[in-house]
Amino acid sequence: MVAQQIGEICDKKPTILLEPMAKNTAPAIAAGCCAALKQDKDAVVVVLPSDHVIADVPAFQKAVKIAANFALKGNLVTFGIVPTFPATGYGYIKSGKQTETEDEAAVFDLDSFVEKPCLEKAQEYLACGEYSWNSGMFVFKAETFLEELTQYNPQMASLSIEAFEKAVVDTDFIRLNSEAFSQIKGDSIDYAVMEKTSKGKVVKLNAGWDDVGSWSALYDISKKDGNMNVINGDVICLDTTSSYIRGGKRTIATIGLDNVVIVDSDDSILIAAKGKIQDVKKVAEEMKKRDC
Repeated sequence: MVAQQIGEICDKKPTILLEPMAKNTAPAIAAGCCAALKQDKDAVVVVLPSDHVIADVPAFQKAVKIAANFALKGNLVTFGIVPTFPATGYGYIKSGKQTETEDEAAVFDLDSFVEKPCLEKAQEYLACGEYSWNSGMFVFKAETFLEELTQYNPQMASLSIEAFEKAVVDTDFIRLNSEAFSQIKGDSIDYAVMEKTSKGKVVKLNAGWDDVGSWSALYDISKKDGNMNVINGDVICLDTTSSYIRGGKRTIATIGLDNVVIVDSDDSILIAAKGKIQDVKKVAEEMKKRDC
């Protein structure tokens, strides 16, 4: 399905790498850089999450071009989303001094990454102006990233390269070598490289970005009915407003609710205040404990 979907939007046959198991973002990106270098020794790589929305495409394209220019100079560039409210569901990036301006866009040194804050801290970050949301998007030369990964985590770099070099290629996929990849101690690109490198840069991005990584985010980008509800499936709503409700095999009926998320799956029903939906991970952890 993945190969078919990419083929529908891409004229050239895509190169799709498959991990034998999840090892977080850094090893996956390293393997992707190996694939890019095989095609072009000067390849510039753009790393993008699959679950986001960009409303202002021209603004995003402009930012990518600026980032690519700095990547060609040997920098590892990340995009800091200009915050519009004190979000507690996102990690933050603290920018250092402004180093250059290109095409009317400011480029900053990367100071540090900050974990998801409490509301009070998020309000401080918003007022300060030095912090932006961590988008999880990066631009760098493939060669530069692998050099930095080799410097700060040589074992991960070596095993990621080995997993690619010993990969099995079939019709649609490059299947990374399981024996090598399984030995990697997984880590994110933030921890493995970006927090340690001296080559980090931040391009501020204001392009209507939304991380569609939560039900509340999906609500924000979806079409609403007259009561500001987003309804999918077999749902009956009475006196219900500003809610996201997704039915499954059963009928869901609501009365007198506001600002809630209700999602019906085959084995469970999630009911949460929209402002608390980021705690769904805690529920998932509790469900895993029950299964053990």
